[in-house]
Amino acid sequence: MSHYFHTPDEPLVTHEFDATIFGRELTFVASRGVFSGNRLDLGTSVLLREVDPPQTGRVLDLGCGVGTIAVGLAVASPSLTVDAVDVNDRAIELTRLNAARQHVADRVSAMRPDEVPAGARYDEIWSNPPIRIGKEALHELLLTWLPRLADGGAAFLVVGKNLGGDSLQRWLIDQGYPTERIASAKGFRVLRVDAPLPQ
Repeated sequence: MSHYFHTPDEPLVTHEFDATIFGRELTFVASRGVFSGNRLDLGTSVLLREVDPPQTGRVLDLGCGVGTIAVGLAVASPSLTVDAVDVNDRAIELTRLNAARQHVADRVSAMRPDEVPAGARYDEIWSNPPIRIGKEALHELLLTWLPRLADGGAAFLVVGKNLGGDSLQRWLIDQGYPTERIASAKGFRVLRVDAPLPQ
């Protein structure tokens, strides 16, 4: 679980893995000490298969890891801009590297949470959220970022069924965020969380 919270002390040693994202075969540079540092994890692969990429707008990749979501979205949609956020400095470094390798560095900005401009709003948020940080920390994380959805915006989350995907859906609804399960595959739920209607 330590990769959620800090950058590993050991030197950066990279390797590559291939992943098919939105019908494109992409190669990512990865390393130890970052979530899903060896391959495209199953949950993220379900999310990327079940939700179509937006064609335009501004998207947040929350908990970007090596950048599979952020870079995949930017490659698929040339008019899209993506902010990729992580608390792990190595993840930020690898996301920047992968964005440059795929020639989308001009539209993918990888940064720590405190570097995101205060007024930034997003048409969509995509995330395989860090469930294992615990329910309280997860709820705090979501209530920090979901309010950044633009009017009419939506977040797409993938959560393991056995890690509380159904209870998370109920909790989000209770917080005022209309939430529906739009897919279920390989033990994962894909949730669409809509921005509340303006009061």
